[in-house]
Amino acid sequence: MRRILVFVFTAIFLSLLFTQPAISAETVKLGLAGPLTGDQGVFGELLKIGAVIAMEEWNEKGGVLGKRVEFIWGDDQHDPKQAVSVANKFVNEGVVGVVGHFNSSCSIPVSTIYARFDIPQITPASINSEFTDRGLKNVFRTCGRDDQQAIVAADFIVNTLKKTKIAVFHDKTTYGQGLADKVVGELKKLGVEPVFYTGVVQGDKDYTAVLTAAKQKGPEILYFGGIHPEAILLARQSRELGLNAVMFNGSGTFTQEFIDGAGPAAEGSYITFYPDPEKIEAAQPFIKKLKEKFPQAREISAFTINSYVAANILLEAIQATGSTDGKKLSDYIHKTRFNTAAGPIQFDEKGDLIEAPFVVWQVQSGKFVQIQEFRKK
Repeated sequence: MRRILVFVFTAIFLSLLFTQPAISAETVKLGLAGPLTGDQGVFGELLKIGAVIAMEEWNEKGGVLGKRVEFIWGDDQHDPKQAVSVANKFVNEGVVGVVGHFNSSCSIPVSTIYARFDIPQITPASINSEFTDRGLKNVFRTCGRDDQQAIVAADFIVNTLKKTKIAVFHDKTTYGQGLADKVVGELKKLGVEPVFYTGVVQGDKDYTAVLTAAKQKGPEILYFGGIHPEAILLARQSRELGLNAVMFNGSGTFTQEFIDGAGPAAEGSYITFYPDPEKIEAAQPFIKKLKEKFPQAREISAFTINSYVAANILLEAIQATGSTDGKKLSDYIHKTRFNTAAGPIQFDEKGDLIEAPFVVWQVQSGKFVQIQEFRKK
């Protein structure tokens, strides 16, 4: 199925690319980076769709500063070393802004490269706090932070589900372990000490040993900070072992592939993610266009909207400043309130969203269903 989706998206993208109206021989180049292929390729596809739609819309109205918008694609395959190669490629090809990367373990190391060349970087998905906590002026995110997500998860587990016996797993990545650590910290603030805590290795196919050890502690909740391939195995293998704890995942598992892969073991599980785009009035024109351009897309994902928003913020900054100078663009982004498909957006001095929503969803009858409304702080 993934190969079919990749083929369809690629075909549509190429048709868009070669039917753009002529604007100017010159182009303004942006980079988009993420896992465009491999076991996390579904997330790269989601980011790419958002960027393609933004690119097409700007080129249809004359480009930016009278120049055609062009995206350079960078497949980092969620590997930090590959991400560094992608970043150097972007610098060499003259990109003036970057949408990406997807994984925190990639976004953090490459941000120093982009900072060295004053290239604004807006990630649609990397939530690890360190990304924006280091004082770099060129980094932004159209997603929330792991500490914000952890507060929502811990509060829901303790105060809504009334559960106190929690086993916590992570995938040893910057994103996964960072989120799990933050959740543990928030649980402790609520007076709950996890009964089990461990990491698993990405790519392993058998987690029965650690799940068996966790089962001895009698957990009611199995919390996982990580990406969907490992979440699928944890869900299925825990059921096979008779570990009947309810699974609770972080945002890295929000894809239909988790539900399809885990099957019945996914049913009833919870996940923290962004509010349903279908309920956001400002997102409706974008959703309509997405359905028209990508009718085969299986889900309307906040990752796609976040990517679309990031691309538009970069292009709006270029248009407003009349420049592709990185410092001018970053300064403009820091001080501007943007009206976007995700609603009004403004960044703080770190490059984080001033208001970053997370809500709880549940898998019901083979679909993600939002079960909690976003409460503004």
